[in-house]
Amino acid sequence: MRDLGLYCTLMGKVLSVPDRWREFFKRTINEIYKLGIDSIPLVIIISVFIGAVITIQMQLNITSPLLPAYAVGLTTREIILLEFSSSILCLILAGKVGSNIASEIGTMRVTEQIDALDIMGVNSANFLILPKVIGFLLIIPVLVILSMGTSIMGGYAIAYFTDMISVSKFTYGLQAFFNPWYVWYSLIKGLVFSVIITSTSSFFGYYVKGGALEVGKASTRAVVNSSILILFFDVILTKLLLQ
Repeated sequence: MRDLGLYCTLMGKVLSVPDRWREFFKRTINEIYKLGIDSIPLVIIISVFIGAVITIQMQLNITSPLLPAYAVGLTTREIILLEFSSSILCLILAGKVGSNIASEIGTMRVTEQIDALDIMGVNSANFLILPKVIGFLLIIPVLVILSMGTSIMGGYAIAYFTDMISVSKFTYGLQAFFNPWYVWYSLIKGLVFSVIITSTSSFFGYYVKGGALEVGKASTRAVVNSSILILFFDVILTKLLLQ
């Protein structure tokens, strides 16, 4: 409960109006590049291989003659849209982005840079954390959509370069019974998870006490707690959005 109170207090400071809008926009653009653009290679690599693995596993396990041949493409698409490109992707990004944020802010805390900002009358929480929250919130839809596309391309590559499933059947399965709401559902989850990752990681970094060892522990706690919250809210959002 103490941590929850500290978190709410911190978010109250973070969500205030920036004192210098030009500096805020400059820092937000930097965070978009650092947290989002730098994550694109990781997203592409993971998504391509996950899409390929899902396709292979679906083809190997869907062997019933009662199921149509296009079921592999259909189930691959549904898994990617409903779960991988939002929840699993954000769990992976929690490790990269979350640890980066926690260690950066934690280092600033132990080196007394945050204290210096407070002494100068700057709202350090708003100055440091809000650009990270807004920047990652703006870039996460791009990462989610990119993950969807590259995952499907990974599955398509299996159909194209192997004889496990024909390209025409796989493509038909991708198009069959498509529900556009699933794309929006994945984007909504991505937006919620992005706020969880940035705010939780910032919280653990902001309240670090000690030295370099404590910064490392804060990074670990940030990733673990972000992952738990992502899974928790995944259940809630699935219940609310897919009833």
